[in-house]
Amino acid sequence: MKDVAVRCGVAESTVSHVVNQTRFVAPETRRKVLQAMRELNYHGNAHARRLARGRSDFFGLIISDIENPFFPGLIKGFESAALERGFDLLLCTTNYDPERTRGAFRKMVENNVPGVAVMTSRVDRSLADVLVTHHIASVFLDADPPRAFKSNIRMNYAKGACEAIAYLYNLGHRDFFLIAGPQTRPSHQALRKAVEHALFERTILYRGVEGENTEESGAAQTRRLLSEKPLPSAILCSNDLTAIGVINELAKAGLRVPVDVSVVGADDIRFARLTRPPLTTIRIPKEALGRLAFMTLEEMVTSGRPLGFERTVDTELIIRDSTGPAHELTVKASVGSDVTEEAFR
Repeated sequence: MKDVAVRCGVAESTVSHVVNQTRFVAPETRRKVLQAMRELNYHGNAHARRLARGRSDFFGLIISDIENPFFPGLIKGFESAALERGFDLLLCTTNYDPERTRGAFRKMVENNVPGVAVMTSRVDRSLADVLVTHHIASVFLDADPPRAFKSNIRMNYAKGACEAIAYLYNLGHRDFFLIAGPQTRPSHQALRKAVEHALFERTILYRGVEGENTEESGAAQTRRLLSEKPLPSAILCSNDLTAIGVINELAKAGLRVPVDVSVVGADDIRFARLTRPPLTTIRIPKEALGRLAFMTLEEMVTSGRPLGFERTVDTELIIRDSTGPAHELTVKASVGSDVTEEAFR
């Protein structure tokens, strides 16, 4: 530690505060200390750090399903930010099981982590009180307003939704169908409302159903839609997996995307650019979201103030080949239509 202090020209106590996270250190000084540690191949004693801080070296991350392609980017962003600051990742998955979810929260408390990012909306919000009781900082996604030891990251779905509707509108689309995600989840409620608002602003015909965010659900809703008339010119989906199911089912029915129907997803998972055709989607910047989740937790831990923060992450439209000009007959049939909303089934 003394060698590190000499290398970057600071007091040995400053190096100790950086290593042990025991006091705020100016960002530029912190950067110099970390650089000197790397150059000197300095490795602190993990047990000593735990004793000094009274906390674990791990920050917690709770997600719902490791197989969901939305989460790898988020995990990567969170872990990268943690490692840059000398911390490790304690990852738990809930698999949508309430008992397993409670077990994940217990594990965080038992490991005395300084902070936990809960990046799934399928969580009993009362579990946040477990963390608050133990003075463990937490950050949730699309949850309640901040309070003591609890922050919130809100996705700005309106930006991406408005971009998508404006883009499709300029391509001549006037008849839209929305396959929304489960409306028990705040994030999917927010996305649906953002799409609705953008549609209603342009007095556009609108029909919709509630799906399950899976390829199978997208395919099933498409089969149901094909049995009804008229066929919309554009289908908007709550996530990319749903959109992939829609595209596959349309192909089975002999319909061409985007010549006959345009399809838009949401999330921009890795597979979105590999579909045929590549999927136009509303991107959620998952790595940036993971990094922001960690940075918010670290700021809560090091600031010495218990009150949480409100953070916002923008979405954006990524244009690929699954969208194109509306079919001429569809445009003519829908011009002058009144705004309608079919009840979600």
